[in-house]
Amino acid sequence: MRIFLTYIALLATLQASAQSAQDMQSIRSMCGCHEVTFAFAETFSPDTGYEFHDNYSASALEWVQMVSDQGDLMQLQHILVFGQGQIVKHWRQDWTYEPDESMMYNQGRTWTFVKNDPLEVAGRWSQSVFQVDDSPRYSAIGTWIHADGKHYWEAESRTPLPRREYTKRSDYDVMDRLNRHEILATGWVHESDNKKILLDGEQEVLIAEEKGRNTYTRVADEKCQAALDYWEEYNPFWRAVRAEWATHYTAENAQLNLKSKVEGKPLYVHFMSHPTSEISSLVQSFIE
Repeated sequence: MRIFLTYIALLATLQASAQSAQDMQSIRSMCGCHEVTFAFAETFSPDTGYEFHDNYSASALEWVQMVSDQGDLMQLQHILVFGQGQIVKHWRQDWTYEPDESMMYNQGRTWTFVKNDPLEVAGRWSQSVFQVDDSPRYSAIGTWIHADGKHYWEAESRTPLPRREYTKRSDYDVMDRLNRHEILATGWVHESDNKKILLDGEQEVLIAEEKGRNTYTRVADEKCQAALDYWEEYNPFWRAVRAEWATHYTAENAQLNLKSKVEGKPLYVHFMSHPTSEISSLVQSFIE
């Protein structure tokens, strides 16, 4: 019996190791140069008088850079390339295996950091998404699935309004997302089923539902050379930014409240004109 139980334990360990290896391979395959199309369409509202907003679509060339690969923590930085080699540092996604802590978005510019139950995160990965200035957006925990030739991860999370709408709409307060990332032979796809929620006291009112589909089609890395050049030059600065923010992303701090502007400017604008030595004071000036 003891030999049998040992065999079962060893088999489970090998299966977990193989699963984790497939997970890491899937995440790493998101890197590289991509032609990206972004598409969103509102699909449903319980209010028969609701006027659906126009569909949103855009396209871009985007480089996804592996910033740090520690196996159980992988940081991927997105960098947009447009026009004649102009660069915009875009969003960042961190993948953490069996995370000890999680970042939960509340509303406005408030996030809560909590300890995770080890049993609830066993075998699972969190995807944490950050703004262009490396301030937080949202985080979710899910399991990578590898079956029938498909490789995908999906999870639900409450998130801030998307960048395409937060300056244009005031009829809802938060978005509840079901995100799905699927790896394809040609690249990968990020699908989302979104619910736009109005917070009315203790009530949550569904304003509309939305379908999103962002398609990343892999192209030659040479097309994104401007992004590689940018990252080689500015990586030390952004490494220092990430290190500063990391001191505030912890359950010991419990909650993080951020200002949208200081001296009339958002944080990323301040970063454009301040040296590395001022990163800490700048970040702390935005924390309430």
